[in-house]
Amino acid sequence: MVEQPGSEMQAPKWSRAALRAVTQSKLLLLLLGLALLVEVGTKAAGRKPFPPDTTPAGAYDRIALAVAERRPKDIFAYLETEGQWASFTLHQARKDGCTLVRASYPADQRDKLLGDWKDEGDSADGPDAFARLAVHRGWIARLERDLSGVERAEVQGDRATVVTARGTRYPFRRRENGIWGLTIFTAELEAEAERATRDLDMVERAARDYERGKGITSP
Repeated sequence: MVEQPGSEMQAPKWSRAALRAVTQSKLLLLLLGLALLVEVGTKAAGRKPFPPDTTPAGAYDRIALAVAERRPKDIFAYLETEGQWASFTLHQARKDGCTLVRASYPADQRDKLLGDWKDEGDSADGPDAFARLAVHRGWIARLERDLSGVERAEVQGDRATVVTARGTRYPFRRRENGIWGLTIFTAELEAEAERATRDLDMVERAARDYERGKGITSP
């Protein structure tokens, strides 16, 4: 096809309605972009770093995160020192008790004791023993129901109370390393550790008797 002289290709002419539609589309995209930036910025602001765990609120926040993410073993780092030592004692006593029961007890008595003790006895260490006991005793479920944001922290020397937005009060004690430790489980942990120690003493005596009986009856 031969172009006629003077006939040049011309850009299409936009109607006012079309120009208005394009402008509105660009404006809508701009508003959507701004809304997205605001949302991202709001979420980022909501994820502020925790206060240091050398403050009661910082220790509490880390406990709340461990509970929310189903990591009960991580709570151990934010127990007071007495609770931590009780957990280690509980683990070691149950571990030694289970070892003796498996080695020396008759089957009918062995199964009963192992059923009661092996959860803590077969745990990896003190923190693991605490985590298993906390789940078994419903301590984690209790925390899940009660935990909420920190309203304020009341500090008096080495003692502190974290008051949540729901009005729940959590007592803490400052440890030797400056980290604050939750105290609400200490009494029960110490009671469990004492019970496990008494049980171990009983098992050691009984195991000696069983071993002595085996020696007497063996040909």
